[in-house]
Amino acid sequence: MNARERFREVMHFNASVRSLKWEFAYWGKTLNQWYDQGLPKTHYPQLPEEILNTSASLYTTAWTHKWKSPKDSSSKDSAFSESRLPDGLAVWGEATYWPTQGFPLERDVHEYFHMDQEVRLVEIEQLFYPRFEPEILQEDEGSMVYIDLDGVTRKLLRKESTIPTAIDWPIRDEKSWKKIKDERLEMSDISKRFPHNWEQIVSSYRSRDYPLALGGYPLGFFGLPAHLLGYENLFYFYYDKPDLVKDMAETFSSLWIALWEEVLSRVEIDVVHIFEDVSSGTGSMVSPAIIREFMLPYYKKITDFLRGRGIDIILVDTDGNCMEIIPLFIEGGATGMYPMEASAGVDLRAVRNAYPRLQILGGIPKLEIAAGAKRIDEILEPVDELLTQGGYVPFCDHSVPPEVPWSCFQYYRASLNEIIEKKGKY
Repeated sequence: MNARERFREVMHFNASVRSLKWEFAYWGKTLNQWYDQGLPKTHYPQLPEEILNTSASLYTTAWTHKWKSPKDSSSKDSAFSESRLPDGLAVWGEATYWPTQGFPLERDVHEYFHMDQEVRLVEIEQLFYPRFEPEILQEDEGSMVYIDLDGVTRKLLRKESTIPTAIDWPIRDEKSWKKIKDERLEMSDISKRFPHNWEQIVSSYRSRDYPLALGGYPLGFFGLPAHLLGYENLFYFYYDKPDLVKDMAETFSSLWIALWEEVLSRVEIDVVHIFEDVSSGTGSMVSPAIIREFMLPYYKKITDFLRGRGIDIILVDTDGNCMEIIPLFIEGGATGMYPMEASAGVDLRAVRNAYPRLQILGGIPKLEIAAGAKRIDEILEPVDELLTQGGYVPFCDHSVPPEVPWSCFQYYRASLNEIIEKKGKY
């Protein structure tokens, strides 16, 4: 059974099929330490440099940009060392979808633990067309300020090399929204949003052995407006400019349906990912009333469309403690959620007991792996139970941090793989 077939069976609660061996992601510093601690280095992660589309290549400019060093104007330095990953760069595993956000794909851990094939994201432009042209506004030894593909102005701290921080946004008011809507969200010819070799890509999709996804980062009904407006501005706009927020949701949902209709006429899709990150460490950042007014109508619009096209795996990505808002996403038509941050208080057993048909991915507290074998055995107990019921893919509840040594991760992943193998007949 290949990864695509396995994913579909597991997500449809066939508990006789073993679950997938996947991980979410790792920080660059984590992998560098693991290589030093014994992880065989065969396929060192490489930064993608090609701009494919906004979802795949956001932040690529920051990760790969080269500029002259003020201390030596005759030299050009890569933003990062080619021999060592930047500490704050996420290196993607198999569990969500790739390519995304200019992150490299991990392969050495994958091969060491015989992981399953990763999910792939369809290669189309789902945000703006034409995209904004990346533009470097300011740079020095310590930082770079630039405009990214989505029109957001970001600042990269070179030493820390974490995901660039947004400092200005392309949508500030009704006028700026109308300009973007008129210039970059026009739908009379959506064929321009497809790559020039689309026919070749379609052919490869039809013979694939991996799950194929639509949606992805930063497409969502909280995640995207927060992305294009800024979190604080969005919170004010819910009260000061509600019509603008709703028009954004209506416009993007219509765009996605038009695009996805075209894709689905040619390719069978396995899963749709909706990006939200609406939860913090203690709960949702917005009230249930806000979700009902500004998100659920558009969730129902796209999930009704997807179900009408035979897609019944619709996953919501939200970090933090999402316990309070799970029923709202189910009401909106979502069928599953991840990464179920146990580190933020999400209780896997409680979720499964309350929502027996919710597809669950993740849920293993990443930091607690560092505590060693005894604690690892304890945190894997609910995993054993959920696998018996199906509809569950276990992995760490976000990127594995550098506090986790290679020896502890080895014990954790080998133990988890053993549990996975024992729970499935096929």
